Amino acid sequence: MTSKAVIYYRVSREKQAQSGLGLEAQAAAVTAFVRQRGLEAVAEYTEIETGTSKKRRTEIFKAIDHAQREGAILLIAKLDRLSRNLHFVSGLLESGVKFTAVDMPEANNLTIQLMAVMAEHEAKAISARTKEALQAAKARGVRLGSPEPMPEAVRAKGREAVRQNFLEGYRRHYGYMRLMRDSGLSLRDIAARLNGEGYRTRTGCEWTAVQVSRVLNKLSNASG
Repeated sequence: MTSKAVIYYRVSREKQAQSGLGLEAQAAAVTAFVRQRGLEAVAEYTEIETGTSKKRRTEIFKAIDHAQREGAILLIAKLDRLSRNLHFVSGLLESGVKFTAVDMPEANNLTIQLMAVMAEHEAKAISARTKEALQAAKARGVRLGSPEPMPEAVRAKGREAVRQNFLEGYRRHYGYMRLMRDSGLSLRDIAARLNGEGYRTRTGCEWTAVQVSRVLNKLSNASG
């Protein structure tokens, strides 16, 4: 019998544009793994979030719940796409949901916990070093912040970065949306189908006709 898999994608909002493993790369790695192992992908959940945040991450909990209901494996591209929080990983292990990281499919629970410990330690160390550097700069009389008006060139780069984040975040959805639109479905029908199949926007919200129209227009212009 074919094993089922619930797929979870996550990209950090701050690093998405520079990430070596963005949504497209994650999808490619997971798709190849699913084909190689003969798995049946029953659902996909996508989240654009920071790994250490626990308040806004909703898709991961939906993915875990879905995997529990289906008796499926939770499949991710890389362990660090899951979480840098040790308690979160430990809780996931205790939930009984089996999960596999494509980059290290043979890792056991102990290996995963040890990696989570190291990742959490690294995140805390980076935060501590940043705070110490800011305090030292302030002690030297350095004025923190950016009092000078931002040059237009910098603003333009910022707008372009936002645009690229949007395009990358929704590129995976575009083909499916375009197919539904070309088959005659209304924007509202497309939004309803996306919501019904568990897809969410980059911010974890349900789709609306307006959001569907925005993605279709922007991706169509970018492709053209």
